[in-house]
Formats: sequence, C-alpha cells, structure tokens
Amino acid sequence: MKSKLYLFPVPLGDDMIIKTIPDGNIELLNEVEYIVAENAKTARKWLKQLRCQKPLQDFEYAELNEHSRVEDLNSVFQPLLNGKITAYLSEAGCPGIADPGSSLVSICHSKGIPVIPLTGPSSILLALMGSGLNGQQFCFHGYLPRDKNDRIKRLRELEKNSSRFHQTQIFIETPYRNNALLDDMLQQLSPETKLCIASNITLVNQKIFTRSVSEWRKKVPSLDKIPVVFLIGN
Repeated sequence: MKSKLYLFPVPLGDDMIIKTIPDGNIELLNEVEYIVAENAKTARKWLKQLRCQKPLQDFEYAELNEHSRVEDLNSVFQPLLNGKITAYLSEAGCPGIADPGSSLVSICHSKGIPVIPLTGPSSILLALMGSGLNGQQFCFHGYLPRDKNDRIKRLRELEKNSSRFHQTQIFIETPYRNNALLDDMLQQLSPETKLCIASNITLVNQKIFTRSVSEWRKKVPSLDKIPVVFLIGN
C-alpha cells in the first residue's frame, strides 16, 4: 500500500455554532492507519467528538510538537516510509499553519510521498474574512515578542508596514497575555489605525469587531484566557 499524508483540520473548540469539518474528511479516517498529532490525547478527543467510525485503538499514534527534536522526526516519519496512510492533526484548526506540522510535510515532499490538505477551519483566515480589512495583501506574524519594549517596537513596525503597503497585519498571543498586548496597542498605535479583535471564532460566543484604535479606547474589552486573532490595517 502506497503511503500518503492527509493534513486533517480539527475544530477550533467545543460548542461550535457551525459545523466546520466536512463529512468527507471523517470518512477518509477509515483508511488512515497512523496519526501524528501535537498531542495524542487531544487527537483522541477530537476523533471521538467527530464520531470517527474506526475504533480509536486501531490507530497507531505519534506526537510532533514544539518540544520535538530534529532526531525525533526520523522515528515519527518511519511508518510513512513503511507505507502507512497517515493523518496529521493540529491542536486546533488547520495543520501547518502556526503549528509544527510543516516539518513533516517537508519530509514527505523530499521523499515523494503525496500530501493531501483537507478543508477545515483556520482562525487566521476566518478572522481576515470577517475583519473587513484588506484581504488582497496581508501578512501573518505569529506571536509578537514577550518583552514589552520589543513588543511595542514590533507593533510600531507592523503599523508602518500596514500603512506603507496597505497590508493587513495579523498576529496572535498566548491567551493569558491578550490584555497586555491590547493595552500596548491602544497606547502605542495611531488613533486612526483600524484594529480587528476576533475571538472564539466559530464558537457560540464568537465576536469579530473592527474599530479604530480611538473607538476601542472608549470601551476596552477583557480578552483574558480566550483565543483571539488580532488584525491591524488602514
């Protein structure tokens, strides 16, 4: 049997307001033998929630995450070389986007193993779609610096790029540092700069609002411990 790698998106959280995983994806799991995930426990949780028909104990599991070493990739990849049909699952959303799955995909390309990305939710793209900001030119930056001074410097750079290139700047933060990042933005960015705050995307308490920095200053939301995507533009 010739191996292949499915890039399998998972929901962005519990209590979804819309169904984000197509039925066809779930049917494909019946042919999968090997699952690589950031966290095997989370992967099993999602497989159970998605009502995967195949018994969870029938899958072989391996973990690939930010703690994985380069030498770990060889053992993770070996079942693919042995012909196993494989699915890679992110912790949330689409594999390979703001997650470590790209390293596995890169090896597949170098070995001639087919890579098949499947449709599913991406908080980054959904936030951009809902923001009303420029979707023709945009850049995702991942996490900004943890140090306050470095973070402020980076925010100013992104604001300049947004204005200079008419390019939407997209970034995220660890949920417990959301409020600190928001405070820096409201203090440091120009009052006219547009800021979109997209939180709990696809969930029942989803909120996506784009306002000027000056408007956000009038009523500052609390974003503590919730998943948020930030976008700035002009």
